[in-house]
Amino acid sequence: MKVLGIMGSPRVGGNSDVLLSQALESAKEIAGCRDCKKCNKTGICVLKDDMAEIQEQILESGAVIHSSPVYFWTMTSQMKAYLDRWCVFFDAEWKWQKAYYPKMRGKRIGLITVCGDPDPHTADPIVHSFRMTAEMTRLNWLGCVMASASEKGEIKGNEAALTGAFDLGKKAAAPVS
Repeated sequence: MKVLGIMGSPRVGGNSDVLLSQALESAKEIAGCRDCKKCNKTGICVLKDDMAEIQEQILESGAVIHSSPVYFWTMTSQMKAYLDRWCVFFDAEWKWQKAYYPKMRGKRIGLITVCGDPDPHTADPIVHSFRMTAEMTRLNWLGCVMASASEKGEIKGNEAALTGAFDLGKKAAAPVS
């Protein structure tokens, strides 16, 4: 089974990247949604960037694990741009595009967050966004790994976070029962 990871941090080699690498490895750059609504009719985004490739990878994957550091109590602008571009999967009434529904049904979604605050629950707003996305789309929520780390690479010393990321990756790759 293929598992796709989306890196929402601008710091390559940073804490979010390290944890995502424990589960899998993937990163792309994408532009923000322009809300032109053309994708609601066609299922194809008018923006020409890496999102079309990411969209194909999402459709081919059985699970998607997302990873983002916390910037000002929310996800990074890169991750928000990615999540906003999920509009391509839906029609104007927020129902799955008919072409995508068979490939999205039953898909699993997970999250990894890292914040500089000693309290990893500073990332709760990010978790809420992804959990509600899973609920709205009826995707299967795998859960999240929330960790605290500030300095680049510091997360490598957090055994609980590394184990959590490893376990999340295992859960994502496990056969559907």
